[in-house]
Amino acid sequence: MRTVSSLDKLRAGRLSLNGTVGLVPTMGYLHEGHISLVRRAKLECESVVVSIFVNPTQFGANEDLSKYPRDPERDLSLLKSLGVDLVWNPTPEIMYPIGYQTWVEVETLTRPLEGAVRPGHFKGVTTVVAKLFNAVQPHKAYFGQKDAQQAAVIRQMVRDLNFPIEMIICPTTREADGLAMSSRNKYLEGADRPAATILFRALSAAKAAYEGGERNAEKLRTVMKGMLDSEPRAQPQYVSCADYDTLEELDLISGKTLLSMAALIGKTRLIDNFVLG
Repeated sequence: MRTVSSLDKLRAGRLSLNGTVGLVPTMGYLHEGHISLVRRAKLECESVVVSIFVNPTQFGANEDLSKYPRDPERDLSLLKSLGVDLVWNPTPEIMYPIGYQTWVEVETLTRPLEGAVRPGHFKGVTTVVAKLFNAVQPHKAYFGQKDAQQAAVIRQMVRDLNFPIEMIICPTTREADGLAMSSRNKYLEGADRPAATILFRALSAAKAAYEGGERNAEKLRTVMKGMLDSEPRAQPQYVSCADYDTLEELDLISGKTLLSMAALIGKTRLIDNFVLG
């Protein structure tokens, strides 16, 4: 496994890779969710590149950039054991040099849900992912379903900017009790950890209603809100039943649908989602 930081060394390393190249973008502090993406890329591609970069431009002024968990030595050891070919861990100065002023923005899809709660977040996400795509030139890129809106936004960017890249969205990896794996789960302390499963339980209740024949979207939102309200440690931020591709809130479900939510559990902000249909 080759590990590089500079753009020149990345480009030299990329030229040495054979066949189909898969990219797994990460912010490090790898967990089983990231590992599942790498394994999928290994199955489908001759060469696999992993990027590790805690992107400052997708964090808001009051968010946890300085406290975001990091363990680069463990990350590299894990990736080596998985047979990754190339790891790129650029610095903020490489990605955003002095005088940087170019941004990539997707408009409509970034307004609701995470975009409404975290203004500017997706501007940072799409810009850094576009830069990763330009630098690595992968044939396939692997993302997790847990960040469902992010996946939808990047799919739109790939279409709009004609990136010759196949987007692979992989299932959410969960703990045994249903909690979606996330680097931020490290912040859950004491009673917050069992309370955090309320997101999974709320989504499961809405899915059960759907599987029982319920197609009224507002009734599914009510089911999810009721479950979240039953957990005193949960502070809901949004609950959504929306079209999978457009993220527009639905009245009646007739096709592929995204159930999603965000909530604070204690001081830790968590998101989760299910796909219906």
